Amino acid sequence: MKILICEDNRLANKTLSVVLEREGFETETAEDGNEAIKFLQKNDYDLLIVDIHLPYHSGLELVKFVRSEQEKDTPVIFLTAFSDPQMQKQAKELGIDGYIVKPFNPSDLVQKIRLILNK
Repeated sequence: MKILICEDNRLANKTLSVVLEREGFETETAEDGNEAIKFLQKNDYDLLIVDIHLPYHSGLELVKFVRSEQEKDTPVIFLTAFSDPQMQKQAKELGIDGYIVKPFNPSDLVQKIRLILNK
């Protein structure tokens, strides 16, 4: 299972990657919206983990790109430091599969991923 992690914090990106790879997932990481779009144009992913607030393109914009321009319904988990109800509403309207507020327990994330991917 291949996962794209879109997180602008390098340490968080690396930590997520290590945790998920230990669980048997293959990961790639992007630190901003532009880099994420380049990855999405070249590769298919089983799941996206996206920070809502990214440089250049927000997490919401990335999901709109995947859903509209690529016409894919790749599962998406939003990771965010903000539990803003309006943002959660927008995420739900885009068909987001999970919304996790930072800080979070990595085992909760892995459990959510396995539930979404039925693995």
